[in-house]
Amino acid sequence: MASAYTIAFLATFLVLQPMTSKGNILYPILSPVADVVCNKVECGKGTCKPSPNSTFLFECECHPGWKQTHSDHDDGFKFLPCVIPNCTLDYSCAEAAPPVQDHESGSTESFFDPCRWTDCGGGTCNKTSPFTYICKCREGYYNLLTVSNFPCFKECALGMDCLTLGISTTNKSTSPPSPADNSKNQGEIARSKLCSRPF
Repeated sequence: MASAYTIAFLATFLVLQPMTSKGNILYPILSPVADVVCNKVECGKGTCKPSPNSTFLFECECHPGWKQTHSDHDDGFKFLPCVIPNCTLDYSCAEAAPPVQDHESGSTESFFDPCRWTDCGGGTCNKTSPFTYICKCREGYYNLLTVSNFPCFKECALGMDCLTLGISTTNKSTSPPSPADNSKNQGEIARSKLCSRPF
């Protein structure tokens, strides 16, 4: 009797195995949904690609020089946006990392909430729609490339090799004019203000 159940189980397994090895059998039905999702998803410095084998029927394919917040070898998280530059980041100039945002179990927060999977660095994640978010930076931190859904970093954390990705490390403060040129600069400023006033 036990051998009959074993044979039935093996027969069912052998019949279903080719279907599961070819990927998601529902993908042809869900393909239009995956295309719509890619229109709404923000992949940062990457491109959204419909994928029948991905968790949410899409994955973000990163542009060269960018990566996702999880390991490159972790295929289960390919839906995450490409917002981490693949360049030198030195966190020693910044404060200690803020605590991870609290994701209480049993709360009304959804597993699909984009802030659940987002690391905003020196900022906090604010959900703006079911698929989008922004990182609100704390004082002294700035979004990479001034893109609001990129993590927040202090300028001192960015290495010189980040310039190849278009990430500027310019100093936001300006030096005061030298004392010898100060009177000349003040005169030019006063003259330009007087000349631009309507009489």
